[in-house]
Amino acid sequence: MNGLLPVAEAQRRILDAMPLLPAEQISVADGLGRVLAADVVARRSQPPMPVSAMDGYAVRAADVAALPCELRIVGHAPAGHAFDGGIGPGEAVRIFTGAPLPDGADAVVIQENTERSGDLVRVVDGNAPGRFVRPAGLDFAEGDVLLKTGRVLTARDVGLAAAMNVPWLMVRRRPRISVLATGDEIVMPGDPVGRNQIVSSNALALRAFVFAQGGVPLDLGIAPDDEEGLRALAAGARGSDLLVTTGGASVGDHDLVRNVLGELEFWRIAMRPGKPLIFGALDKTFLIGLPGNPVSSQVCAVMFLAPAIRRMMGATDAMPRKTAAKLGKDLDANDEREDYLRATLFRDENGDLVALPFPRQDSSMFALMAAADALVVRAPFAPKSHVGELVDVVTLDGSIFSI
Repeated sequence: MNGLLPVAEAQRRILDAMPLLPAEQISVADGLGRVLAADVVARRSQPPMPVSAMDGYAVRAADVAALPCELRIVGHAPAGHAFDGGIGPGEAVRIFTGAPLPDGADAVVIQENTERSGDLVRVVDGNAPGRFVRPAGLDFAEGDVLLKTGRVLTARDVGLAAAMNVPWLMVRRRPRISVLATGDEIVMPGDPVGRNQIVSSNALALRAFVFAQGGVPLDLGIAPDDEEGLRALAAGARGSDLLVTTGGASVGDHDLVRNVLGELEFWRIAMRPGKPLIFGALDKTFLIGLPGNPVSSQVCAVMFLAPAIRRMMGATDAMPRKTAAKLGKDLDANDEREDYLRATLFRDENGDLVALPFPRQDSSMFALMAAADALVVRAPFAPKSHVGELVDVVTLDGSIFSI
C-alpha cells in the first residue's frame, strides 16, 4: 500500500500500548458514563416478597373459583404497607399495587371485577392462583450479577444498581488527557486574527471530545513553532495519561512534534481524511499526534483517540461502533486509502436507515463535519457503489455511548 499503514493496524498498535487505569470507588449517583471495574451483584431480591400487581383484593384463588361469590374484608394493605394478619376461607384484604400479599392469599382480584358493600365484597370475575401477583424475585434475586465488568454505565444502569441496593461502584479512573495545539498561525477565538493566522478550533473540539468520551481534558494552550516553546508547554502534560497534540504531524519543515518531544513514530495512515499520525510516549505519558486540519483531526479522534480512551477505562468494546445503512447516492470507485465520508442519516419510506454523503468532502469544510450524523466507511479499492447498497457507517453523536 505504498508505505501506508492500514487503519486497523494503527488502531491495534495504539490499543496494545494503552494501559488499564486503576480502579476507584464512587457513589452510584455518579456512575453515568463510568466503566465498571468489578461486577455489580444484587444485594436484595426485587421484589423481596410477593406483591400485588394491581389495585383490588387479595384473595384465595379457591374462594373465587365459583362466581359470583361474596367475601368478607378483613383488612387493608396500601402501597408501602403490609396487612399484618393472614386471610382464611371466605376472606379478602383490600390491596393496592406494590403492597405485599398477605399470608394465605395467592391471587388478586382487580377492583373493576368487584362490587363492595361495607365490609363485604362481591366478586363477579375470579382468578387462577398467581393472577395479578408479582412473585418474589420476579425482577432479580439476591446474588444475581446484572452489571458486568467493562460495561459503560447508562442512566438505566444507574437506576438498576440503585434498585439492587448497591450504594458504591468500583469503576476505572477517568483518564487525564492533555490537549496541546501547535503552530504560530493559530489564535484563540475572540483574539485579534492576523493576516496569516486562523482561529483555533481543534483544541476546543478535542477537549469537548475527550470529555464526551469519559476522559478529563486538560488544556495546555498553543505551542509556537519553535523547539523551546513546544518543550515548555508539553512539559505541562506530566502526570497525564495521554497527551494529544494537533498540528505538527506531517513532514513539513515546521512540524516539530515528533522531532522535539522524544522517540515518536510517524505513521502515514491509509485513510482520508487523515493520513499523518504520530504515536509514542514521553516518559510515562503516551502521545497521539493528530493532523492540524480540523476535519482530519476529528475523524482521527473518532478512529484512534476514542478507542484509546475506552481501552484505558477498561471498556469491553473499545472500537468505534459500526452499523449498516443503505447508500443514498452513487459513489465512484475508491483508491488505496480507506474513505470516511461525512454523511447525514435518515429513514426511508420502509423505515430503513439511509446514509447520504455530502456532495463535497473537502477536508477544510468543518461545517459539514458538525452537520454530519455519521461517517460512511469505504474500504481501500472499493468498487463503484450504487444507491441502495449497504455500507458501514460510524455514528457521530459524540458521546461515549455511540462512537
